[in-house]
Amino acid sequence: MSGHTTELVVFIALFALVSGMGFVAARWRKPKDIESLDEWGLGGRNFGTWITWFLVGGDLYTAYTFVAVPALVFGAGALGFYAVPYTIVIYPLVFLVLTRLWSVSHVHGFVTPADFVRSRFGSPTLALVVAITGLVATMPYIALQLVGIEAVLQSMGVTGHWPIIVAFAILAAYTYQSGLRAPALIAFVKDSLIYIVILAAVIYIPIKLGGWDNIFDAAAAKFDKSPAPGDGLLLNAGNQLQYITLAFGSALALFLYPHSLTGVLAAKNRTVIKRNMSALPAYSFLLGLIALLGYMAIAAGTKPVIGENGKPIGNTVVPVLFDNMFPDWFAGVAYAAIAIGALVPAAIMSIAAANLFTRNIYREYFNKNATDKQEATVSKLVSLVVKVGAVLCILLLDPQFSIDLQLIGGVIILQTLPSVALGLYTRWFHKGGLIAGWALGLAAGMWMLYTIPNPASGKLHFGGSAFSLGELGFDTKTTVYAGVLALAVNLLVAAVVTVALRAAKVADGVDGTRRDEYFADEGDPRVKDLDLSAPH
Repeated sequence: MSGHTTELVVFIALFALVSGMGFVAARWRKPKDIESLDEWGLGGRNFGTWITWFLVGGDLYTAYTFVAVPALVFGAGALGFYAVPYTIVIYPLVFLVLTRLWSVSHVHGFVTPADFVRSRFGSPTLALVVAITGLVATMPYIALQLVGIEAVLQSMGVTGHWPIIVAFAILAAYTYQSGLRAPALIAFVKDSLIYIVILAAVIYIPIKLGGWDNIFDAAAAKFDKSPAPGDGLLLNAGNQLQYITLAFGSALALFLYPHSLTGVLAAKNRTVIKRNMSALPAYSFLLGLIALLGYMAIAAGTKPVIGENGKPIGNTVVPVLFDNMFPDWFAGVAYAAIAIGALVPAAIMSIAAANLFTRNIYREYFNKNATDKQEATVSKLVSLVVKVGAVLCILLLDPQFSIDLQLIGGVIILQTLPSVALGLYTRWFHKGGLIAGWALGLAAGMWMLYTIPNPASGKLHFGGSAFSLGELGFDTKTTVYAGVLALAVNLLVAAVVTVALRAAKVADGVDGTRRDEYFADEGDPRVKDLDLSAPH
Protein backbone atom coordinates (compact mmCIF):
# COMPACT_ATOMS: atom_id res chain seq x y z
CA MET A 1 0.00 0.00 0.00
CA SER A 2 3.04 2.18 0.40
CA GLY A 3 3.24 4.83 -2.33
CA HIS A 4 -0.44 4.53 -3.21
CA THR A 5 -1.94 6.67 -0.44
CA THR A 6 -3.33 9.38 -2.72
CA GLU A 7 -4.83 6.82 -5.09
CA LEU A 8 -6.41 4.95 -2.19
CA VAL A 9 -7.92 8.12 -0.67
CA VAL A 10 -9.49 9.17 -4.00
CA PHE A 11 -10.70 5.62 -4.58
CA ILE A 12 -12.37 5.36 -1.16
CA ALA A 13 -13.95 8.82 -1.48
CA LEU A 14 -15.58 8.06 -4.82
CA PHE A 15 -16.60 4.59 -3.67
CA ALA A 16 -18.26 6.13 -0.61
CA LEU A 17 -20.04 8.68 -2.82
CA VAL A 18 -21.70 6.07 -5.02
CA SER A 19 -22.54 3.91 -2.01
CA GLY A 20 -24.39 6.87 -0.53
CA MET A 21 -26.19 7.34 -3.83
CA GLY A 22 -27.24 3.68 -3.68
CA PHE A 23 -29.04 4.24 -0.38
CA VAL A 24 -30.54 7.58 -1.50
CA ALA A 25 -31.87 5.86 -4.64
CA ALA A 26 -34.73 4.42 -2.55
CA ARG A 27 -36.16 7.97 -2.47
CA TRP A 28 -35.44 8.66 -6.15
CA ARG A 29 -38.60 8.35 -8.23
CA LYS A 30 -40.09 6.90 -5.06
CA PRO A 31 -43.15 4.70 -5.60
CA LYS A 32 -46.10 4.47 -3.26
CA ASP A 33 -45.04 0.95 -2.40
CA ILE A 34 -41.71 -0.66 -3.38
CA GLU A 35 -42.84 -4.04 -2.07
CA SER A 36 -43.42 -5.67 -5.46
CA LEU A 37 -41.18 -7.07 -8.16
CA ASP A 38 -42.43 -4.44 -10.61
CA GLU A 39 -41.11 -1.71 -8.31
CA TRP A 40 -38.14 -3.32 -6.55
CA GLY A 41 -36.94 -5.52 -9.40
CA LEU A 42 -37.87 -3.38 -12.43
CA GLY A 43 -37.89 0.18 -11.07
CA GLY A 44 -41.63 0.52 -11.69
CA ARG A 45 -41.17 -0.27 -15.41
CA ASN A 46 -40.96 3.48 -15.91
CA PHE A 47 -37.40 4.35 -16.97
CA GLY A 48 -37.04 6.75 -19.88
CA THR A 49 -34.48 6.89 -22.68
CA TRP A 50 -31.55 8.41 -20.78
CA ILE A 51 -31.92 6.31 -17.64
CA THR A 52 -32.29 3.14 -19.70
CA TRP A 53 -29.27 4.04 -21.82
CA PHE A 54 -27.05 4.41 -18.76
CA LEU A 55 -28.61 1.40 -17.03
CA VAL A 56 -28.31 -1.05 -19.93
CA GLY A 57 -24.91 0.33 -20.92
CA GLY A 58 -23.67 0.03 -17.36
CA ASP A 59 -25.08 -3.48 -17.24
CA LEU A 60 -23.46 -4.76 -20.43
CA TYR A 61 -20.07 -3.03 -20.25
CA THR A 62 -18.69 -4.27 -16.96
CA ALA A 63 -15.50 -3.96 -14.95
CA TYR A 64 -14.49 -7.34 -16.30
CA THR A 65 -14.68 -5.88 -19.81
CA PHE A 66 -12.65 -2.91 -18.62
CA VAL A 67 -9.76 -5.06 -17.42
CA ALA A 68 -10.08 -8.33 -19.39
CA VAL A 69 -10.47 -7.08 -22.96
CA PRO A 70 -7.25 -5.03 -22.95
CA ALA A 71 -5.54 -7.83 -21.01
CA LEU A 72 -6.48 -10.23 -23.82
CA VAL A 73 -5.21 -7.75 -26.42
CA PHE A 74 -2.03 -7.40 -24.34
CA GLY A 75 -1.49 -11.15 -24.48
CA ALA A 76 -2.97 -12.23 -27.83
CA GLY A 77 -3.28 -9.13 -30.00
CA ALA A 78 -5.96 -8.92 -32.71
CA LEU A 79 -8.06 -11.80 -31.35
CA GLY A 80 -8.93 -9.63 -28.34
CA PHE A 81 -10.82 -7.23 -30.58
CA TYR A 82 -13.61 -9.80 -31.12
CA ALA A 83 -15.48 -7.92 -28.38
CA VAL A 84 -15.86 -4.87 -30.62
CA PRO A 85 -17.80 -6.35 -33.59
CA TYR A 86 -20.07 -8.44 -31.40
CA THR A 87 -21.23 -5.38 -29.49
CA ILE A 88 -21.98 -3.70 -32.83
CA VAL A 89 -23.90 -6.46 -34.64
CA ILE A 90 -25.97 -7.32 -31.57
CA TYR A 91 -28.18 -4.22 -31.67
CA PRO A 92 -29.69 -4.68 -35.15
CA LEU A 93 -30.08 -8.39 -34.34
CA VAL A 94 -32.19 -7.74 -31.23
CA PHE A 95 -33.91 -4.50 -32.28
CA LEU A 96 -37.22 -6.17 -33.14
CA VAL A 97 -36.84 -9.07 -30.70
CA LEU A 98 -36.55 -6.87 -27.62
CA THR A 99 -39.39 -4.54 -28.58
CA ARG A 100 -41.67 -7.53 -29.03
CA LEU A 101 -40.50 -9.09 -25.74
CA TRP A 102 -41.15 -5.78 -23.98
CA SER A 103 -44.71 -5.63 -25.36
CA VAL A 104 -45.56 -9.17 -24.30
CA SER A 105 -44.00 -8.71 -20.86
CA HIS A 106 -45.70 -5.33 -20.35
CA VAL A 107 -49.15 -6.68 -21.20
CA HIS A 108 -48.85 -9.83 -19.08
CA GLY A 109 -46.69 -8.59 -16.22
CA PHE A 110 -43.74 -10.85 -17.01
CA VAL A 111 -40.62 -10.12 -14.97
CA THR A 112 -38.23 -12.76 -16.32
CA PRO A 113 -37.65 -14.54 -19.65
CA ALA A 114 -38.76 -17.77 -17.97
CA ASP A 115 -42.15 -16.12 -17.25
CA PHE A 116 -42.60 -15.67 -20.99
CA VAL A 117 -41.54 -19.25 -21.74
CA ARG A 118 -43.94 -20.58 -19.08
CA SER A 119 -46.90 -18.84 -20.70
CA ARG A 120 -45.83 -19.25 -24.30
CA PHE A 121 -45.28 -23.01 -24.22
CA GLY A 122 -47.51 -23.88 -21.27
CA SER A 123 -44.65 -25.79 -19.65
CA PRO A 124 -43.50 -25.21 -16.04
CA THR A 125 -40.65 -27.67 -16.70
CA LEU A 126 -39.33 -25.71 -19.67
CA ALA A 127 -39.64 -22.48 -17.66
CA LEU A 128 -37.72 -24.12 -14.80
CA VAL A 129 -34.98 -25.18 -17.22
CA VAL A 130 -34.67 -21.64 -18.55
CA ALA A 131 -34.64 -20.18 -15.02
CA ILE A 132 -31.96 -22.56 -13.74
CA THR A 133 -29.87 -21.95 -16.87
CA GLY A 134 -30.05 -18.20 -16.27
CA LEU A 135 -29.11 -18.60 -12.62
CA VAL A 136 -26.13 -20.85 -13.36
CA ALA A 137 -24.84 -18.57 -16.13
CA THR A 138 -25.27 -15.42 -14.01
CA MET A 139 -23.57 -16.54 -10.80
CA PRO A 140 -19.99 -16.71 -12.15
CA TYR A 141 -20.64 -13.49 -14.07
CA ILE A 142 -21.29 -11.73 -10.75
CA ALA A 143 -18.15 -13.29 -9.33
CA LEU A 144 -16.17 -11.97 -12.27
CA GLN A 145 -17.04 -8.43 -11.29
CA LEU A 146 -14.97 -9.12 -8.19
CA VAL A 147 -12.01 -9.86 -10.43
CA GLY A 148 -12.07 -6.24 -11.62
CA ILE A 149 -12.18 -4.89 -8.06
CA GLU A 150 -9.42 -7.28 -7.00
CA ALA A 151 -7.23 -6.14 -9.89
CA VAL A 152 -7.55 -2.53 -8.74
CA LEU A 153 -6.85 -3.36 -5.10
CA GLN A 154 -3.86 -5.53 -6.02
CA SER A 155 -2.43 -2.68 -8.10
CA MET A 156 -2.63 -0.44 -5.02
CA GLY A 157 -0.90 -3.03 -2.87
CA VAL A 158 -4.06 -4.04 -0.98
CA THR A 159 -4.05 -7.79 -0.43
CA GLY A 160 -6.50 -10.22 1.10
CA HIS A 161 -10.19 -10.69 0.47
CA TRP A 162 -11.61 -8.50 3.25
CA PRO A 163 -11.93 -5.32 1.12
CA ILE A 164 -14.06 -7.21 -1.43
CA ILE A 165 -16.24 -8.63 1.33
CA VAL A 166 -16.80 -5.10 2.68
CA ALA A 167 -17.54 -3.73 -0.81
CA PHE A 168 -20.12 -6.43 -1.53
CA ALA A 169 -21.68 -6.06 1.92
CA ILE A 170 -22.31 -2.39 1.12
CA LEU A 171 -23.62 -3.36 -2.32
CA ALA A 172 -25.95 -5.93 -0.77
CA ALA A 173 -27.30 -3.37 1.72
CA TYR A 174 -28.28 -0.67 -0.76
CA THR A 175 -29.55 -3.16 -3.35
CA TYR A 176 -31.78 -4.72 -0.68
CA GLN A 177 -33.18 -1.30 0.17
CA SER A 178 -33.41 0.38 -3.23
CA GLY A 179 -33.69 -2.43 -5.76
CA LEU A 180 -33.05 -1.59 -9.42
CA ARG A 181 -33.20 2.13 -8.69
CA ALA A 182 -29.76 1.93 -7.03
CA PRO A 183 -27.73 0.71 -10.05
CA ALA A 184 -29.83 2.95 -12.33
CA LEU A 185 -28.80 6.05 -10.38
CA ILE A 186 -25.18 4.97 -9.86
CA ALA A 187 -24.84 4.18 -13.58
CA PHE A 188 -24.78 7.91 -14.35
CA VAL A 189 -21.63 8.35 -12.24
CA LYS A 190 -20.07 5.08 -13.38
CA ASP A 191 -20.39 5.75 -17.09
CA SER A 192 -19.32 9.38 -16.78
CA LEU A 193 -16.16 8.36 -14.94
CA ILE A 194 -15.34 5.65 -17.47
CA TYR A 195 -15.77 8.00 -20.44
CA ILE A 196 -13.55 10.61 -18.79
CA VAL A 197 -10.84 8.08 -17.93
CA ILE A 198 -10.77 6.35 -21.32
CA LEU A 199 -10.82 9.53 -23.38
CA ALA A 200 -8.00 10.92 -21.23
CA ALA A 201 -6.07 7.66 -21.62
CA VAL A 202 -6.26 7.47 -25.42
CA ILE A 203 -5.10 11.07 -25.72
CA TYR A 204 -2.59 11.43 -22.88
CA ILE A 205 -0.86 8.01 -22.85
CA PRO A 206 0.00 7.90 -26.60
CA ILE A 207 1.57 11.36 -26.27
CA LYS A 208 3.76 10.08 -23.43
CA LEU A 209 4.70 7.00 -25.44
CA GLY A 210 5.71 8.90 -28.56
CA GLY A 211 2.60 8.39 -30.68
CA TRP A 212 0.58 5.53 -32.10
CA ASP A 213 3.35 4.48 -34.49
CA ASN A 214 5.57 3.58 -31.55
CA ILE A 215 2.71 1.79 -29.80
CA PHE A 216 1.87 -0.47 -32.75
CA ASP A 217 5.57 -1.05 -33.56
CA ALA A 218 6.18 -2.19 -29.99
CA ALA A 219 3.18 -4.53 -30.11
CA ALA A 220 4.28 -5.98 -33.46
CA ALA A 221 7.79 -6.59 -32.13
CA LYS A 222 6.40 -8.45 -29.11
CA PHE A 223 4.14 -10.73 -31.16
CA ASP A 224 6.85 -11.40 -33.76
CA LYS A 225 8.97 -12.89 -30.98
CA SER A 226 6.11 -14.96 -29.57
CA PRO A 227 6.04 -18.69 -30.44
CA ALA A 228 2.26 -18.85 -29.94
CA PRO A 229 0.47 -19.43 -33.28
CA GLY A 230 -2.68 -17.50 -32.36
CA ASP A 231 -1.34 -14.06 -31.46
CA GLY A 232 -0.31 -11.10 -33.60
CA LEU A 233 -1.43 -7.69 -34.80
CA LEU A 234 -3.50 -9.39 -37.49
CA LEU A 235 -5.66 -12.51 -37.52
CA ASN A 236 -4.28 -15.58 -39.28
CA ALA A 237 -5.74 -18.63 -40.98
CA GLY A 238 -5.78 -20.52 -37.68
CA ASN A 239 -7.88 -18.09 -35.67
CA GLN A 240 -10.10 -16.26 -38.17
CA LEU A 241 -12.98 -18.73 -37.84
CA GLN A 242 -12.60 -18.63 -34.06
CA TYR A 243 -12.81 -14.83 -34.18
CA ILE A 244 -15.96 -14.86 -36.33
CA THR A 245 -17.81 -17.54 -34.36
CA LEU A 246 -16.79 -16.05 -31.01
CA ALA A 247 -18.08 -12.62 -32.05
CA PHE A 248 -21.33 -14.01 -33.46
CA GLY A 249 -21.95 -16.42 -30.57
CA SER A 250 -21.21 -13.75 -27.98
CA ALA A 251 -23.63 -11.40 -29.74
CA LEU A 252 -26.42 -13.98 -29.62
CA ALA A 253 -25.73 -14.64 -25.92
CA LEU A 254 -25.55 -11.03 -24.74
CA PHE A 255 -29.26 -10.25 -24.44
CA LEU A 256 -30.20 -13.75 -23.33
CA TYR A 257 -28.61 -13.10 -19.95
CA PRO A 258 -31.34 -12.34 -17.37
CA HIS A 259 -29.64 -9.11 -16.26
CA SER A 260 -29.61 -7.75 -19.81
CA LEU A 261 -33.36 -8.33 -20.13
CA THR A 262 -34.01 -6.80 -16.70
CA GLY A 263 -32.71 -3.44 -17.91
CA VAL A 264 -34.85 -3.70 -21.05
CA LEU A 265 -38.06 -4.61 -19.20
CA ALA A 266 -37.60 -1.62 -16.89
CA ALA A 267 -38.15 0.76 -19.85
CA LYS A 268 -41.47 2.59 -19.92
CA ASN A 269 -42.35 1.94 -23.56
CA ARG A 270 -41.20 0.43 -26.85
CA THR A 271 -39.91 3.75 -28.13
CA VAL A 272 -37.33 3.79 -25.33
CA ILE A 273 -36.13 0.34 -26.42
CA LYS A 274 -35.84 1.42 -30.06
CA ARG A 275 -33.91 4.57 -29.18
CA ASN A 276 -31.52 2.61 -26.98
CA MET A 277 -30.84 -0.05 -29.58
CA SER A 278 -29.87 2.83 -31.87
CA ALA A 279 -27.77 4.72 -29.31
CA LEU A 280 -26.03 1.93 -27.37
CA PRO A 281 -23.39 1.33 -30.10
CA ALA A 282 -21.72 4.45 -28.68
CA TYR A 283 -20.47 2.10 -25.97
CA SER A 284 -18.92 -0.06 -28.68
CA PHE A 285 -16.79 2.90 -29.73
CA LEU A 286 -15.69 3.19 -26.12
CA LEU A 287 -14.92 -0.53 -26.01
CA GLY A 288 -12.65 -0.19 -29.04
CA LEU A 289 -10.68 2.50 -27.21
CA ILE A 290 -10.53 0.31 -24.10
CA ALA A 291 -9.08 -2.57 -26.14
CA LEU A 292 -6.26 -0.33 -27.39
CA LEU A 293 -5.04 0.00 -23.80
CA GLY A 294 -3.56 -3.49 -24.26
CA TYR A 295 -1.20 -2.24 -26.97
CA MET A 296 -0.37 0.84 -24.89
CA ALA A 297 0.61 -1.43 -22.01
CA ILE A 298 3.00 -3.32 -24.30
CA ALA A 299 4.64 -0.10 -25.49
CA ALA A 300 4.89 1.18 -21.91
CA GLY A 301 6.63 -2.01 -20.79
CA THR A 302 3.88 -2.67 -18.23
CA LYS A 303 4.49 -5.62 -15.93
CA PRO A 304 1.42 -7.20 -14.29
CA VAL A 305 1.33 -7.60 -10.52
CA ILE A 306 2.87 -10.88 -9.37
CA GLY A 307 0.46 -12.99 -7.37
CA GLU A 308 1.12 -15.04 -4.27
CA ASN A 309 1.71 -18.08 -6.48
CA GLY A 310 4.58 -16.27 -8.20
CA LYS A 311 2.71 -15.90 -11.52
CA PRO A 312 1.71 -12.58 -13.12
CA ILE A 313 -1.94 -11.55 -12.73
CA GLY A 314 -3.04 -10.64 -16.26
CA ASN A 315 -6.07 -8.62 -15.16
CA THR A 316 -3.83 -6.05 -13.45
CA VAL A 317 -2.36 -4.84 -16.76
CA VAL A 318 -4.67 -1.83 -17.15
CA PRO A 319 -4.57 -0.70 -13.49
CA VAL A 320 -0.76 -0.90 -13.48
CA LEU A 321 -0.65 1.03 -16.77
CA PHE A 322 -2.77 3.78 -15.20
CA ASP A 323 -0.56 3.77 -12.11
CA ASN A 324 2.57 4.22 -14.25
CA MET A 325 1.17 6.79 -16.67
CA PHE A 326 -1.22 9.02 -14.71
CA PRO A 327 -0.69 11.35 -11.73
CA ASP A 328 -1.65 9.64 -8.48
CA TRP A 329 -4.92 11.54 -8.05
CA PHE A 330 -6.16 10.68 -11.55
CA ALA A 331 -5.04 7.06 -11.19
CA GLY A 332 -7.31 6.99 -8.13
CA VAL A 333 -10.19 8.25 -10.27
CA ALA A 334 -9.44 5.57 -12.86
CA TYR A 335 -9.36 2.87 -10.20
CA ALA A 336 -12.70 4.07 -8.84
CA ALA A 337 -14.18 3.96 -12.35
CA ILE A 338 -13.22 0.29 -12.67
CA ALA A 339 -14.54 -0.64 -9.22
CA ILE A 340 -17.79 1.27 -9.62
CA GLY A 341 -18.08 -0.33 -13.03
CA ALA A 342 -18.21 -3.64 -11.16
CA LEU A 343 -20.91 -2.60 -8.71
CA VAL A 344 -23.56 -1.57 -11.26
CA PRO A 345 -23.69 -4.84 -13.23
CA ALA A 346 -23.23 -6.91 -10.07
CA ALA A 347 -26.31 -5.26 -8.55
CA ILE A 348 -28.42 -5.78 -11.69
CA MET A 349 -27.23 -9.38 -12.06
CA SER A 350 -28.12 -10.23 -8.46
CA ILE A 351 -31.58 -8.65 -8.88
CA ALA A 352 -32.18 -10.56 -12.12
CA ALA A 353 -31.08 -13.85 -10.56
CA ALA A 354 -33.30 -13.22 -7.54
CA ASN A 355 -36.29 -12.47 -9.77
CA LEU A 356 -35.75 -15.75 -11.63
CA PHE A 357 -35.76 -17.72 -8.41
CA THR A 358 -38.80 -15.93 -7.02
CA ARG A 359 -41.06 -16.05 -10.08
CA ASN A 360 -40.07 -19.37 -11.60
CA ILE A 361 -39.08 -21.53 -8.64
CA TYR A 362 -40.57 -20.09 -5.42
CA ARG A 363 -43.92 -19.04 -6.89
CA GLU A 364 -44.23 -22.00 -9.25
CA TYR A 365 -43.30 -24.77 -6.82
CA PHE A 366 -43.58 -23.41 -3.26
CA ASN A 367 -46.25 -20.70 -3.11
CA LYS A 368 -48.50 -20.34 -6.15
CA ASN A 369 -50.60 -17.70 -4.39
CA ALA A 370 -47.68 -15.50 -3.29
CA THR A 371 -48.58 -11.83 -2.84
CA ASP A 372 -46.58 -8.99 -4.37
CA LYS A 373 -45.03 -8.28 -0.99
CA GLN A 374 -44.04 -11.91 -0.46
CA GLU A 375 -42.41 -12.02 -3.90
CA ALA A 376 -40.47 -8.82 -3.22
CA THR A 377 -39.30 -10.10 0.17
CA VAL A 378 -38.10 -13.41 -1.29
CA SER A 379 -36.26 -11.60 -4.10
CA LYS A 380 -34.53 -9.29 -1.64
CA LEU A 381 -33.33 -12.22 0.45
CA VAL A 382 -32.23 -14.26 -2.57
CA SER A 383 -30.30 -11.28 -3.94
CA LEU A 384 -28.27 -11.36 -0.71
CA VAL A 385 -27.65 -15.09 -1.08
CA VAL A 386 -26.52 -14.61 -4.68
CA LYS A 387 -23.94 -12.00 -3.62
CA VAL A 388 -22.66 -14.28 -0.88
CA GLY A 389 -22.30 -17.04 -3.47
CA ALA A 390 -20.34 -14.70 -5.73
CA VAL A 391 -17.96 -13.82 -2.91
CA LEU A 392 -17.51 -17.53 -2.11
CA CYS A 393 -16.55 -18.14 -5.75
CA ILE A 394 -13.61 -15.79 -5.27
CA LEU A 395 -12.70 -17.08 -1.81
CA LEU A 396 -12.86 -20.77 -2.70
CA LEU A 397 -11.89 -20.90 -6.39
CA ASP A 398 -8.79 -19.94 -8.33
CA PRO A 399 -9.63 -16.57 -9.97
CA GLN A 400 -8.22 -17.89 -13.26
CA PHE A 401 -10.80 -20.65 -13.09
CA SER A 402 -13.48 -18.06 -12.40
CA ILE A 403 -12.51 -16.28 -15.59
CA ASP A 404 -12.79 -19.57 -17.46
CA LEU A 405 -16.33 -19.84 -16.09
CA GLN A 406 -17.28 -16.67 -17.97
CA LEU A 407 -16.53 -18.46 -21.21
CA ILE A 408 -18.66 -21.36 -20.03
CA GLY A 409 -21.44 -18.89 -19.16
CA GLY A 410 -21.87 -17.91 -22.80
CA VAL A 411 -22.15 -21.54 -23.88
CA ILE A 412 -24.74 -22.18 -21.16
CA ILE A 413 -26.99 -19.18 -21.75
CA LEU A 414 -27.02 -19.74 -25.54
CA GLN A 415 -29.03 -22.91 -24.94
CA THR A 416 -32.06 -20.76 -23.99
CA LEU A 417 -32.15 -19.04 -27.39
CA PRO A 418 -34.67 -21.42 -29.06
CA SER A 419 -37.16 -21.03 -26.19
CA VAL A 420 -36.78 -17.31 -25.54
CA ALA A 421 -35.78 -15.57 -28.79
CA LEU A 422 -37.30 -17.93 -31.36
CA GLY A 423 -40.33 -18.44 -29.11
CA LEU A 424 -41.28 -14.81 -29.67
CA TYR A 425 -41.89 -15.50 -33.34
CA THR A 426 -43.00 -19.11 -33.54
CA ARG A 427 -44.46 -21.84 -31.37
CA TRP A 428 -43.63 -24.52 -33.93
CA PHE A 429 -41.12 -26.15 -31.59
CA HIS A 430 -42.70 -28.69 -29.26
CA LYS A 431 -41.87 -28.14 -25.61
CA GLY A 432 -40.46 -31.67 -25.49
CA GLY A 433 -38.18 -30.85 -28.42
CA LEU A 434 -36.98 -27.66 -26.73
CA ILE A 435 -36.16 -29.50 -23.51
CA ALA A 436 -34.32 -32.26 -25.41
CA GLY A 437 -32.42 -29.69 -27.49
CA TRP A 438 -31.45 -27.78 -24.36
CA ALA A 439 -30.17 -30.92 -22.63
CA LEU A 440 -28.10 -32.26 -25.53
CA GLY A 441 -26.86 -28.79 -26.55
CA LEU A 442 -25.67 -28.18 -23.00
CA ALA A 443 -24.06 -31.62 -22.81
CA ALA A 444 -22.26 -31.05 -26.12
CA GLY A 445 -21.06 -27.64 -24.95
CA MET A 446 -19.73 -29.02 -21.67
CA TRP A 447 -17.94 -31.84 -23.48
CA MET A 448 -16.27 -29.42 -25.89
CA LEU A 449 -15.17 -27.12 -23.07
CA TYR A 450 -13.85 -30.11 -21.14
CA THR A 451 -11.54 -31.04 -24.05
CA ILE A 452 -9.95 -27.58 -24.28
CA PRO A 453 -6.59 -27.29 -22.47
CA ASN A 454 -4.86 -24.15 -21.27
CA PRO A 455 -1.10 -24.57 -21.83
CA ALA A 456 -0.32 -21.27 -20.09
CA SER A 457 -1.76 -22.45 -16.77
CA GLY A 458 -1.15 -26.15 -17.26
CA LYS A 459 -4.85 -26.98 -17.14
CA LEU A 460 -6.06 -29.89 -19.22
CA HIS A 461 -9.74 -28.94 -19.18
CA PHE A 462 -11.96 -25.84 -19.37
CA GLY A 463 -9.00 -23.79 -20.57
CA GLY A 464 -11.02 -21.53 -22.87
CA SER A 465 -13.76 -21.56 -25.49
CA ALA A 466 -11.72 -22.27 -28.66
CA PHE A 467 -12.75 -25.81 -29.65
CA SER A 468 -10.47 -27.57 -32.13
CA LEU A 469 -12.26 -29.11 -35.11
CA GLY A 470 -9.57 -31.79 -34.99
CA GLU A 471 -11.48 -33.27 -32.02
CA LEU A 472 -14.28 -34.09 -34.47
CA GLY A 473 -11.95 -35.97 -36.80
CA PHE A 474 -11.12 -33.16 -39.24
CA ASP A 475 -7.52 -32.83 -40.37
CA THR A 476 -7.13 -29.22 -39.26
CA LYS A 477 -5.95 -27.08 -36.37
CA THR A 478 -8.76 -24.56 -36.92
CA THR A 479 -10.71 -23.65 -33.80
CA VAL A 480 -14.26 -22.33 -33.36
CA TYR A 481 -16.31 -20.98 -30.47
CA ALA A 482 -17.81 -23.95 -28.63
CA GLY A 483 -21.04 -22.07 -27.94
CA VAL A 484 -21.97 -21.85 -31.63
CA LEU A 485 -21.53 -25.60 -32.16
CA ALA A 486 -23.48 -26.38 -28.98
CA LEU A 487 -26.32 -24.12 -30.17
CA ALA A 488 -26.32 -25.90 -33.54
CA VAL A 489 -26.72 -29.25 -31.74
CA ASN A 490 -29.53 -27.74 -29.65
CA LEU A 491 -31.47 -26.49 -32.68
CA LEU A 492 -30.98 -29.71 -34.64
CA VAL A 493 -32.16 -31.93 -31.79
CA ALA A 494 -35.09 -29.62 -30.99
CA ALA A 495 -36.22 -29.72 -34.62
CA VAL A 496 -35.85 -33.51 -35.00
CA VAL A 497 -37.65 -34.27 -31.73
CA THR A 498 -40.40 -31.76 -32.56
CA VAL A 499 -41.01 -33.42 -35.95
CA ALA A 500 -41.11 -36.84 -34.27
CA LEU A 501 -43.52 -35.73 -31.52
CA ARG A 502 -45.83 -33.95 -33.94
CA ALA A 503 -45.78 -36.98 -36.25
CA ALA A 504 -46.76 -39.12 -33.25
CA LYS A 505 -49.45 -36.50 -32.47
CA VAL A 506 -48.14 -35.97 -28.94
CA ALA A 507 -50.06 -33.02 -27.47
CA ASP A 508 -48.01 -30.04 -26.36
CA GLY A 509 -50.55 -29.03 -23.71
CA VAL A 510 -51.33 -25.61 -25.21
CA ASP A 511 -54.65 -24.58 -26.71
CA GLY A 512 -55.72 -21.43 -28.52
CA THR A 513 -56.32 -19.96 -31.92
CA ARG A 514 -55.09 -16.37 -31.74
CA ARG A 515 -52.15 -15.49 -34.00
CA ASP A 516 -48.80 -14.09 -32.81
CA GLU A 517 -49.10 -10.92 -34.87
CA TYR A 518 -51.55 -9.53 -32.32
CA PHE A 519 -48.75 -8.27 -30.11
CA ALA A 520 -46.83 -6.46 -32.82
CA ASP A 521 -47.43 -2.88 -31.72
CA GLU A 522 -47.79 -1.18 -28.37
CA GLY A 523 -51.14 0.57 -28.12
CA ASP A 524 -52.89 -1.82 -30.49
CA PRO A 525 -56.15 -2.74 -28.71
CA ARG A 526 -55.68 -6.38 -29.75
CA VAL A 527 -52.55 -6.49 -27.55
CA LYS A 528 -54.70 -6.37 -24.43
CA ASP A 529 -56.35 -9.62 -25.43
CA LEU A 530 -53.15 -11.33 -26.47
CA ASP A 531 -53.33 -15.10 -26.15
CA LEU A 532 -49.77 -16.43 -25.93
CA SER A 533 -51.01 -19.94 -26.54
CA ALA A 534 -51.83 -19.11 -30.15
CA PRO A 535 -50.27 -21.44 -32.73
CA HIS A 536 -48.18 -19.83 -35.43
